[in-house]
Amino acid sequence: MTDQAEDRREELEKTLNPLEVLALALGAIVGWGCFILPALRFLPDAGPVGTVIAFFVGAFFQCVVALSYSFLIRPYPVAGGAFAYAFAGFGPRTAFVCGWALVLSYICVIAANAMALILLTRYLAPGLFDIGYLYSIAGWKINGGELVFVSGVLLLFGWMNYRGMNAASVIQVILALALTAGVVVLASGTFLTDSASLENLRPLFSEDRSPVACVLVILALTPWLYVGFDTIPQTAEEFKFSPDKARGLMLLSIICGACLYTLVTLSVAGFIPYKELLAKNHPWATGWVADQVFGRFGGVVLTVPVLAGILTGMNGFFMATTRLLFSMGRSKFLPSFFSSVHPRYNTPWKSVLFTLAFCLIVPWFGRAALGWIVDMSAIGTSLAYLFTCLTAWKYLDSPGAPCKSAWGKPICALGAMTSVVCFFLLIYPDSPAGISVPSWLALFAWIGLGALFYLARRRELANIPQSRLQYLLFGKNDCPLLFDQEPICPAGDDPVARSKQ
Repeated sequence: MTDQAEDRREELEKTLNPLEVLALALGAIVGWGCFILPALRFLPDAGPVGTVIAFFVGAFFQCVVALSYSFLIRPYPVAGGAFAYAFAGFGPRTAFVCGWALVLSYICVIAANAMALILLTRYLAPGLFDIGYLYSIAGWKINGGELVFVSGVLLLFGWMNYRGMNAASVIQVILALALTAGVVVLASGTFLTDSASLENLRPLFSEDRSPVACVLVILALTPWLYVGFDTIPQTAEEFKFSPDKARGLMLLSIICGACLYTLVTLSVAGFIPYKELLAKNHPWATGWVADQVFGRFGGVVLTVPVLAGILTGMNGFFMATTRLLFSMGRSKFLPSFFSSVHPRYNTPWKSVLFTLAFCLIVPWFGRAALGWIVDMSAIGTSLAYLFTCLTAWKYLDSPGAPCKSAWGKPICALGAMTSVVCFFLLIYPDSPAGISVPSWLALFAWIGLGALFYLARRRELANIPQSRLQYLLFGKNDCPLLFDQEPICPAGDDPVARSKQ
């Protein structure tokens, strides 16, 4: 009985339909950055045309990466996504590095959306939460009232994910529809105003760098901008439809995300000469444009899709992060704490609590944390995409692959090269997209925490037979493994066989 209990593999309930999965991915892609970054990062760094080119070039390359994911989601339809694929392709050490990098990326996005709520409330209701001044970081005031508000929202999403997928996924669909409709209305209204003109988009590229550098500086961020598409493989274990549909859903979510990013950025840049707009230094330029186009009431109404974008991003990545931590805990890469499934709600409730605890820390660092978060998140997703593309290459090259597509391996190679380029653009000091010193410090702190977890688990992982690890990750021990393996444990020790006794 003890052995059977020890080998028992916790599983998640199949509850998600295709519309809910698409809403999950699109909401995760189009979060706070779509509305906050046009005047904060995109236009100052690259200009309107440089930004739009980067959006669609980046979307193309992320579609290439998504195709690599689609080759793997059928043979490995489990929670964990890139983490599980990295194990199948390269073994335990690489899987841990990939999984831990992706956890960082996902938690960063949740926290960034939480910070964006403060910007939104300062626009909607100046002074409402601006009480209880505590301190300042990089010129940004940290107020007790705002911290309480954001913490309350984070606790709400933690509670929803604690209770289960049904409520969270229904809310995600509603918010994703509101988000899309609101962006279309904002763009339509802005483009039809008398002041809107193509001349407002000049200079087409940032005057501080060459056109190529302008594109590269935003292109390096596209792993972060489109990271939401991989929430689809993260929830594959909960599909109540064929995994074959995942490819179309991932590609559609990326293309729709690129279009929505473009519409919002051009709305901000095209209403008046964007250089003039940037000089005004509005706390939230997108909201100011909405005010001018629709009046104060209309501008406030249009904050509904903005709020939807922020909340869908928070909810989508809450779901993805907890599933990733659950998968790492279930396969013994993290303590069993993370694999606990609630007896009533069938959710990875302790992973929810861990994610919530980390997200509650970030608002204490103010708006300065937004830039750090973007940089660290892009690094984590670049690594995850690289391992996934390389695993897909090895899978398609293996004798057990169900089909030998002529374009499959070139697609995987292109996806891997894209990930490498984005990664080095971020870490190379002289790169136009090189990350800042605070980002490096926070990144090293995360690496240190991961190292502690890995060292604590290394001995147990080394003593687990390969077949048992395979069972814990994939639910069976006949999934293809593409690396040099340890001898498979004897049949008498097979956890699958024991679980059926």
